[in-house]
Amino acid sequence: MYKIFIVEDDSTISEQVGKYLDRWGYETVCAKNFENILTEFISFEPQLVLLDIGLPFYNGYYWCSEIRKISQVPVVFISSASDNMNIVMAMNMGGDDFITKPFDLEVLLAKVQAILRRTYSFQQQSSVIEYGNVILNLMDMTLLHSGTKLELSKNEFRIMQLLFEHAGSTVTRENIMKKLWDDECFVDDNTLTVNMNRLRKKLEETGIHDFIVTKKGVGYQLAAKENIS
Repeated sequence: MYKIFIVEDDSTISEQVGKYLDRWGYETVCAKNFENILTEFISFEPQLVLLDIGLPFYNGYYWCSEIRKISQVPVVFISSASDNMNIVMAMNMGGDDFITKPFDLEVLLAKVQAILRRTYSFQQQSSVIEYGNVILNLMDMTLLHSGTKLELSKNEFRIMQLLFEHAGSTVTRENIMKKLWDDECFVDDNTLTVNMNRLRKKLEETGIHDFIVTKKGVGYQLAAKENIS
């Protein structure tokens, strides 16, 4: 899970941004001590910083330069001061992008995702698997769909991981049972059916309809992408 540090003087904006990004599987913290942003940054160890220019005590340019002394983490400036001089200053101080207020949260999300992809895609294995418009987060065992995060139990997560990893093909009941319980010989076959029914019901309640298809007598697979709503 990527961690995002939000340094914004307007608490309404910072809370709104934080809640929106949390829904998409990010872990966010909003700055509280504007006299010492660097201490909070070091404590949280984020993978990205959203930084306003106009802040109490010291402005965003100052804190960006302080962050750059100890870290190369991406910094995205957010400000209504969007004239060329401020944008150039933000980049010269070590910023990676500039978002003008007021902004659309979907645009903010797209920029955050793009920067994280560029920065970390070659440094670590992906922590998510995408299929259609559904995202499986391997870090916190959740599914993301249309901005809604679904918490999965350990068995539900293992089932979904197996199906995602074999998207487009059928996973046998035997292989799923081995994934869940190591040795299917000691588990009643009906136990898997109960787990699958519970998972399907949870998906339906979240708005993910007919996502898991039963292949009678064989096993299960994910629905065709064009059939996912």
